[in-house]
Amino acid sequence: MTTTVQPPKKDPALKQFFFHREKKEHVNAYLGGALLGVVLFLSFFITGNGLGASGGLNRFLVFFEDLVAPQHVNLTPYLLAMAGGSKNPLDSWIVFVTVGVVIGGFFSGWLHGRIRPETGKGPNISNRKRWLMAFIGGGFMGYGARLARGCTSGQALSGGAVLSVGSWAFMFAVFGGAYALAYFVRKLWN
Repeated sequence: MTTTVQPPKKDPALKQFFFHREKKEHVNAYLGGALLGVVLFLSFFITGNGLGASGGLNRFLVFFEDLVAPQHVNLTPYLLAMAGGSKNPLDSWIVFVTVGVVIGGFFSGWLHGRIRPETGKGPNISNRKRWLMAFIGGGFMGYGARLARGCTSGQALSGGAVLSVGSWAFMFAVFGGAYALAYFVRKLWN
């Protein structure tokens, strides 16, 4: 006589809890701004530095580059300052801030039921073209962030918080450039 073993039944409540959470409304913009200010203050207080993203992502790239081509890292002054010799590029405050932002963002998205695959776009553009344009725009932003030695988060939030004139000028230029370019790419969203 043979007995068949039934696989354990999946608990739909557990699946609902983890993967199909009810989508909640966005937080009030003023409350969100105030909370962002608290996070920025805590970043200054705990790390002695403000917020940023490109520096942390750059250090992750340098870490992998040092694994693959350590001689190149040791011969490039910019990379040598982060990872030359026995230096670990991940040993920096910005790496921990970047990891915290990613983990916090996913947790917040999960908590408010917003983690699901989707492509935000207008009705007259395909998903493929939207992803291509996002990739091109992200490439320009990433290149510009490294060229400027900082990203919009570092410039606008951290620099603006300490009333840096350069940061305020940068943000006016970013918004002015975005409004000027919006006319030419408006068909991607209409």
